[in-house]
Amino acid sequence: MITKLHDMTIYTTLSASGDALIWGTQDGRDLPAEMLRKVLFAWHEPSYYGTTLDIQAAGEVSVAILPVDMVLGFFAAPDFMDILRWEGGNGTANGLLAAAPILYQAAKDGHYVPSYQAFREGRLAWVWDTESEELQQLDWDTLQGRHGFDSEIAGLQAAFSAVVAAEHYKSEASLADLRREYPALFHGRKSAPSAIDAFTEEEWLQSLGWKPDTTPFRPALQLLEPDEDDDDWRIRLVLQDKNEGALVTPIRLSLDGQASGTWDSSWSPSIKERSPGWVTRLTEALPGMHDGRELLAEPLSNEAAWTFLTTDSLRLLEDGWNVMLPGWWEAASKRKPRLRAKVSSEAGGSGGKAQSLFGLNALVNFDWRIAIGDSDLSEAEFAALLSRNDRLIRFRGQWVYLDPALLEQIRRLMSSVNPEEGLSLQDIFQLHLLQASEKDASPSDSLTEEEAKAQDERIQLEVELNSHLLALLHQLGSPSELNLLDIPKGLQAELRHYQKEGFTWLSFLRKFGLGACLADDMGLGKTVQFITYLLHHQSEAEQPALLICPTSVLGNWQKELARFAPELNVVLHYGKGRLSGEAFLSLLKGTDIVLTSYTTALMDQETLQETVWSSLCLDEAQNIKNAQNKQSAAVRSLQAKHRIALTGTPIENRLSELWSIYDFLNPGYLGNQRGFQHRFANPIEKHQDEERTIQLQKLVKPFMLRRKKKDPAIQLALPDKQEMKVYINLTPEQGALYEQAVKNLMERMQKLEGMERKGAILAALTQLKQLCDHPLLLTKEAMLSEESLLSEISREAFILRSAKLERIVAMVGELRDEGESCLIFTQYVGMGRILADVLRAQRHEPVLYLNGSTSKTERDRMIDTFQAGDENSPGIFVLSLKAGGVGLNLTAANHVFHFDRWWNPAVENQATDRAYRMGQTRNVLVHKFISLGTLEERIDEMLENKMSLSENVISTSEGWITELSNEELSDLFALRKSW
Repeated sequence: MITKLHDMTIYTTLSASGDALIWGTQDGRDLPAEMLRKVLFAWHEPSYYGTTLDIQAAGEVSVAILPVDMVLGFFAAPDFMDILRWEGGNGTANGLLAAAPILYQAAKDGHYVPSYQAFREGRLAWVWDTESEELQQLDWDTLQGRHGFDSEIAGLQAAFSAVVAAEHYKSEASLADLRREYPALFHGRKSAPSAIDAFTEEEWLQSLGWKPDTTPFRPALQLLEPDEDDDDWRIRLVLQDKNEGALVTPIRLSLDGQASGTWDSSWSPSIKERSPGWVTRLTEALPGMHDGRELLAEPLSNEAAWTFLTTDSLRLLEDGWNVMLPGWWEAASKRKPRLRAKVSSEAGGSGGKAQSLFGLNALVNFDWRIAIGDSDLSEAEFAALLSRNDRLIRFRGQWVYLDPALLEQIRRLMSSVNPEEGLSLQDIFQLHLLQASEKDASPSDSLTEEEAKAQDERIQLEVELNSHLLALLHQLGSPSELNLLDIPKGLQAELRHYQKEGFTWLSFLRKFGLGACLADDMGLGKTVQFITYLLHHQSEAEQPALLICPTSVLGNWQKELARFAPELNVVLHYGKGRLSGEAFLSLLKGTDIVLTSYTTALMDQETLQETVWSSLCLDEAQNIKNAQNKQSAAVRSLQAKHRIALTGTPIENRLSELWSIYDFLNPGYLGNQRGFQHRFANPIEKHQDEERTIQLQKLVKPFMLRRKKKDPAIQLALPDKQEMKVYINLTPEQGALYEQAVKNLMERMQKLEGMERKGAILAALTQLKQLCDHPLLLTKEAMLSEESLLSEISREAFILRSAKLERIVAMVGELRDEGESCLIFTQYVGMGRILADVLRAQRHEPVLYLNGSTSKTERDRMIDTFQAGDENSPGIFVLSLKAGGVGLNLTAANHVFHFDRWWNPAVENQATDRAYRMGQTRNVLVHKFISLGTLEERIDEMLENKMSLSENVISTSEGWITELSNEELSDLFALRKSW
């Protein structure tokens, strides 16, 4: 390039890397490159007006260097100062001025291809597409003939490649698109050099997908399976017609790689050009092969065919070959052998050996079956198949693929179970239920690709149930389809339909020795269903049943048994006077049911272990939710022919609680605790694993019957308002204080008369009623501080001083967990405050408390807040009976608790009607707490039985009590220790 600036001459040349080197002279002397940089690039924005260009010394000459990525852009549209003009120029200058505009636009318009030569050298570069009409405008012969330009074509290509690369790399998105569309460009030379060299440039661009493959055929390798009378496999090279894929033309290759055979004459030019590289590519694609023609010439053994199917074919596909395998291979490769235990036809039937089926530990006979595709093999047939030691076997007219790793798994599984000993019913149920859940469940998103592959390659032991066991499992999960048993004549109650189903279901599980969890909602009558079960079975049982429950409901069970099943002989094993040893065993003769508490069961573990109980029932079974504590261990150690758990909350906080209950019902059914935690609890609780959730549901369902009040069938069966009495024992502290108060009163009765006597009786009456609520009301101790209430240990100790408080905390917790709301009525302001404070701390939620001192404004605010009924509304409302018993509309609640009893039933009913009134859309459950053996129980009996004192006299005031004689007072007030 020569330009006159006064008398300045400027020169340009291209380096092999594509940079433009610029220098100049003036009057025969070299010009400083700094001056050239300022003059030539004054308007060149990409180089920041020349300021970023490097200056280097080339001998005695200094040159300005224009980087490769700016060369085509600069010379395509040079923008010089007006004082500069072109006059002639050297070959490089004129060549650049002629080629740069066309090449620059071609790069922008996408007329380029990857450089085959650069790829063979292990790098990515771009060259112009000579087939582009745009580039055909260039006269390459003239350009290359110009002095100095023909040797600089490589630099021009580098400059062109730099413009293309800048287009692809200008954003992450464009680079990502290129990687996604042509991944082979970025994987480097995966094959050996000679294999790459075996491609023609056209083939390589076609293999990338850069250019369409216009050849009418594609070379392919075809695996031919043996004939019926032949053991040899063969591989042949064929040309597959692209338009008619089923048409293949076998060919042969000579030593120099030339193909021979019969094909369409129009194919010949392409075959002649490409066939020399096929042997090289084939040789390099399969490691260890001396010459690719070996694969085509020699027959393959069974082992070699298996290697080709599983390994070599994949390598060939990666190298760009088409591989034609037998049509059955894809199905056969996915056809994993299945090991199945086929249960004997008589297991679980109605006679013969079926009588040995009792409990999940019962052993069931079975035979091994191995399924491969549609073929079902016996153990002997499978052993014969394995003895051939082949991986590919023609069996019953179809080819079978035997993976050694899977076969080894089958061997290990079969050796781990002895058919002569049988499988336990527990194993059979688990296998059947889990394989059913795996069919239903979708693949877990939480599995990695490696885990999913490992899971897919793992052999699962399946089980094939006979008709008897299939029917049994169906009946376990469908209690509504069981034939209802007749209700025992001794039952003093009318059962609802769902209660009859529950009693029948319990009896059905007993028949097979299977533990049962009756988990109906609170208020649906779990108690009466179990009592019906007892009446049905105890008449024929040799040993009594044992019921373990919280201390606070022992009295309630006594009352309910006496009420619903008076013919049952009930023994209470509790308190100081309880028996042990021979005396206890003697007492059991003629006894139908023994009642005891969880605490007593722990203390008297050895005594209770001496009997195999007809049935062992746990009420409020969540009391054994901590499997590690001594109480749970003691309960598990007891022996029984049938185990039952009653609970409205089988899971309170964690899945480990469900495991604990099931391990009591059917020991070992859900595995050990550590395994359960790893297999179910962690995936479900931490990762919300849907597949594991489905599996656990399948395992749990047969042994749990859970109905909720909102279930349509239940709703129709329930009355609008259901009242129930909750009988509760006093704690030892309450009992001692109660007896002392009665003793003090009777001593004073000997000395007092008239109004003083009446006043003392009424004062004692209040004391005794308060004692039934909580000792603190009588002892006048300070209420626990807020800090103490937040301490679980301090709060628990305070709650346990009152059996009533312990019970209401449990019941309120259960209903709140179900999203239901409640009203709690008490006569005493102090008790109301205790209830509100304790429940607030226990539940970590707001609790409203309304009494006589509550202002109207605050009262209205509380009612509006409670009635809002949204998720932020309080769900517990404590009210004093007088302040909250009338004039309020509290239909947001569907549970009403009367913590202490009023003399007038009408007053209690008025309080109940705060919830049970117009606007109430749910069934209302009313719970009346009564302390057993106390004044509360006596008054309740009088109200129920309408004794000689008329209901009107009792209900209007307490004055009638003051008129009783000392003997009558003693009989009314004295603590009945039988409870």
